Amino acid sequence: MAKSRLAEFAGERRPEMALAVACDTVRAVTATPEVAAIFVVTEDATAAAALERFGAHVVTGEPGTGLNAALRHGAARARLAYPDAGVCALSADLPALRPAELSQVLAAAATYPNAFLADAHGVGTTVYSALPRAVFAPAFEGWSRLRHRQSGAVELELAGVPTVRHDVDTPEDLWAAARLGVGPHTAALLDSLGLARTGG
Repeated sequence: MAKSRLAEFAGERRPEMALAVACDTVRAVTATPEVAAIFVVTEDATAAAALERFGAHVVTGEPGTGLNAALRHGAARARLAYPDAGVCALSADLPALRPAELSQVLAAAATYPNAFLADAHGVGTTVYSALPRAVFAPAFEGWSRLRHRQSGAVELELAGVPTVRHDVDTPEDLWAAARLGVGPHTAALLDSLGLARTGG
């Protein structure tokens, strides 16, 4: 969660920024009726304690072979706990996320064995899902939109869900999310840094 490309203005508070964004993401997911439980894969004790306050189940023992392996590890734990539920991998850097929009995405995803939502740039992915008996094979990072398509997952063509698409990797991404309206943790951190929430 280091968000190294945000270093130009967050400086030494870069990890704090990443955690604030993650807290706002998990907070919104918690308020989404279709979500039975949230599993967060992390070895970071500070992040674990913060996200557990929102009801997240922290999964440790990461395989150490990258993001997708960590997601598979978390999904396996989720499926043990909820064998009749689908699983969904969601970017942890969606600070403007709205539960109503996530509900739309999850409802659409539930009609396909595997589905995904492209990010706002049309290159990456913010959501990847699998129904209970479908193989969970996320292919996040880089040109993940193309890889998810090639894997046979159905791309969700939805309008009106910008907060589910706007993940944050760069300062420009953060300002775009801020214009949508970020959650309280990200907003408070931006204020403490003396930065306008709308990127001015």
